Amino acid sequence: MKPFRLGLVINPLAGLGGSVGLKGSDGVAQLAIEKGAEPKSHLRMQQALEVIQPFKDRIEVITANDQMGETLAKQLGFNTQVAYISEPMIEQDGFRTSAQDTKNAVHAIISQPLDLLLFAGGDGTARDVYAVVQDTVPVLGVPAGVKIHSGVYGITPHAAGLVVKMLLEGELVSLMSADVMDIDETEFRQGNVKAKRFGEMLVPAEPRYVQAVKMGGKEVDELVLADIAADVIESMEDELFIMGSGSTVAAIMEDLYLENTLLGVDVIQDKQLLATDVTAQQLLELTQNQPTKLVITLIGGQGHVLGRGNQQLSPSLIKQLGKDNILIVATKTKLKALEGRPLIVDSGDPELDKALSGYYKVITGYHDYVMYQVANPDLVE
Repeated sequence: MKPFRLGLVINPLAGLGGSVGLKGSDGVAQLAIEKGAEPKSHLRMQQALEVIQPFKDRIEVITANDQMGETLAKQLGFNTQVAYISEPMIEQDGFRTSAQDTKNAVHAIISQPLDLLLFAGGDGTARDVYAVVQDTVPVLGVPAGVKIHSGVYGITPHAAGLVVKMLLEGELVSLMSADVMDIDETEFRQGNVKAKRFGEMLVPAEPRYVQAVKMGGKEVDELVLADIAADVIESMEDELFIMGSGSTVAAIMEDLYLENTLLGVDVIQDKQLLATDVTAQQLLELTQNQPTKLVITLIGGQGHVLGRGNQQLSPSLIKQLGKDNILIVATKTKLKALEGRPLIVDSGDPELDKALSGYYKVITGYHDYVMYQVANPDLVE
């Protein structure tokens, strides 16, 4: 089983201004240190990491050097890879980094395959992370700043660690869009609170059902399938879409008013049927040199997404498409029925199956997603 790849970034200056009454750290880190402030962000991150320390053999930490993550990760015994080396000012009173260091570190870390980016800081740090990540990678903040207005943080460092622990234990963890907020610290120091929204990042959260699709605490299949279909259809542009087998994918075809091969594979473009009940060879020919996405679901109870009833999706095709172009759709009820077991790929190529392992953003409703792991139990590295 592939290790969980955890990106890790600590802003060593986060929260410095709080203990000395500066109401923030933006632009006043030097003054805070002169007033006797001591860095605390690494201690906050330590509280989060200690929750998942028992899983350290299953985690690979990708981080920045020194106090930006490397020192703490190694101290706690995590397998650690340094993706970015900062060039901080090193003065008599300690290690310094800048906002640009945070951005550079995040850019280097997310340039590698990553399951989650965990960072420690305040709203200023969240803004720096957002400037690089946008909504491309799931992130989670460990609160370490003076001001925490953004919705991308755990309520406590320990709570942030518990969310990561849920992922590692295979629990159902939703992905939600959360606001990145910040206030003008200069105005704040004068008693004026002026908050501004800078955007949204994808954040793992405890599972929750959308009110519109609830009935007695359970999903209503017809409504959920309609929501899943709406999300996929909204994302459709000029590229080809390979539509896999199964009733969940069939619901998308139904909403497009297109003929569907329930136990086969169809191809659409511009929301129109291009080919129906295609073979493996036909798929390779149709998609060669064409931007293509694959929409698939899982077999209920088993969890297979490849290799059961969709052998038309050959290893050659999957390699040609790439992992990032695979869209997995499923209801949360179907995922919860797996009781934490991972999704399985059985493409016929064990090396490809290993490459496909990792966490996917499963579409579970309209703009509603769940992080779920693909990991074949028999493929242990």
